[in-house]
Amino acid sequence: MDDHSLDEFRRRWQEELAQAQALRKRRRPEAAERRPRRPEVVSGRGEQQASGYLALAQGLLEGAGRPPAARATRAERQEAASRSRSPPARDAAGGGEQLVDQLIRDLNEMDDVPFFDIQLPYELAINIFQYLNRRELGRCAQNRKGAVSELEHIPDAVLCDVHSHDGVVIAGYTSGDVRVWDTRTWDYTAPFLESEFEEDEPGMQPYVSFVRINSSLAVAAYEDGFLNIWNLRTGKYPIHRFEHDARIQALALSQEDATIATASAFDVVMLCPNEEGNLQIAAEFEVQKLVDYLEIVPDTERYPVAVATAGDLVYLLKAEDSARTLHYVYGQPVTCLDVSANQAAFGVKSLGWVYEGNKILVYSLEAERCVSKLGNALGDFSCVNLRDSPPSLMVSGNMDRRVRIHDLRTDSIALSISAHQLGVSAVQMDDWKIVSGGEEGLVSVWDYRMSQKLWEVHSRHPVRHISFNSHSLITAHVPYERVVRNADLDNFATHRRHRGLIQAYAFAVDQLAFQSTVPVCRSACDAMPGYNYDLALAFPPDSI
Repeated sequence: MDDHSLDEFRRRWQEELAQAQALRKRRRPEAAERRPRRPEVVSGRGEQQASGYLALAQGLLEGAGRPPAARATRAERQEAASRSRSPPARDAAGGGEQLVDQLIRDLNEMDDVPFFDIQLPYELAINIFQYLNRRELGRCAQNRKGAVSELEHIPDAVLCDVHSHDGVVIAGYTSGDVRVWDTRTWDYTAPFLESEFEEDEPGMQPYVSFVRINSSLAVAAYEDGFLNIWNLRTGKYPIHRFEHDARIQALALSQEDATIATASAFDVVMLCPNEEGNLQIAAEFEVQKLVDYLEIVPDTERYPVAVATAGDLVYLLKAEDSARTLHYVYGQPVTCLDVSANQAAFGVKSLGWVYEGNKILVYSLEAERCVSKLGNALGDFSCVNLRDSPPSLMVSGNMDRRVRIHDLRTDSIALSISAHQLGVSAVQMDDWKIVSGGEEGLVSVWDYRMSQKLWEVHSRHPVRHISFNSHSLITAHVPYERVVRNADLDNFATHRRHRGLIQAYAFAVDQLAFQSTVPVCRSACDAMPGYNYDLALAFPPDSI
């Protein structure tokens, strides 16, 4: 956009805005009489849209220097624009109108211009868009509307672990509390699961080490080696309690049934329900080193099967058999693990005199042999997702800050994306997009068909959990340090920075609104377009 076009753009829009403000002043008394009072809105919630240009938007807002003004109706904007618009200029190539003229017409057809953390007034959005080129404007056109909610945090506690299944989220805290949310409902109910600890003083419970959840069970492991198991259908009190002699190193829960696996010291225990439905020990295994990663293999029918990694050893654990060594190369530790119904994928760190590069090995669980060697990266593979990936594909994250899609048919890398400033800590993909989380706290959504980032959002702590489907996304930012910085909560803002964060994104808000009772915080009452903008400045989200 040259200087002449930019000056013309500003002049025309200043005229239109002046006319719109005059119309608003004439309508204000009448509108004030018929506009219903807007219900109170909870900070950090509301209809929002993800955008890769959040930093640009916020920077321009800080320099805008004027309060938001009400917006004229679409018909009035079109009429004002038509009166003030001069004949369209031609671009240098001689074909078509200037991009800014097309942008003005497109924006005249929009009711609002939402960004990720704020709802921009119409005129401020125009001032932002004038700095974007064709490619950036095209990216903005791909974002979807949605609602983001920060799941309520327990005061005076730090987040320890998060897991989710089919929209139901479980979280454990340094206070020993365990909480569950059902994000499929509008009210996001969050009951506490009672632990029945015998304690002398409140708040003296041990930290929660791991939490897992499926459609019927919730499981929590504590620092002192205790394991609590709840039935989500029967109540908030544990149906079973299991104790290890040492700290629990790893925890796994089957997504299909009630099979649970725990690793403590050099023992791995598998729990399964008996004929009466009561949990009992189905198998117990002894391993040579402390377990780092533990996963239950899905769809194994009669006998449960698990895969465990311990240093440079990978074990195949079948309930009717003893522990079998699936993989072992001395001095090459395993850095991540995931399993599907018939395969196991794990990252291997290459060390020693012969450096072959860090790889991901894919093993057939039936043949118990390696079928693919993938990668050869300089950094350690930090996460891998085999179970949720499309057939013949697998996605991984690496400490070299790259996300890779692996083609299992050709043992090659189909796509490699530089995704994060630090290492990749969580990743998931479907048939067209990738969602990745980084150690720096950034969550990014990519359309891997075009190798383009659709949007991103940042929080202070590393991303430790990602789970999404076609209409929702759940992310968890878990702090490195499990220390309450301000126990008396004199400085609430300081505590918010260090406590961790769980967010639920709903991308089918319009459809869900017809199926559920909408709470006050998501009221669809008509209001001034600048209302959400003012609220966002008064109550900023926890994004630092």
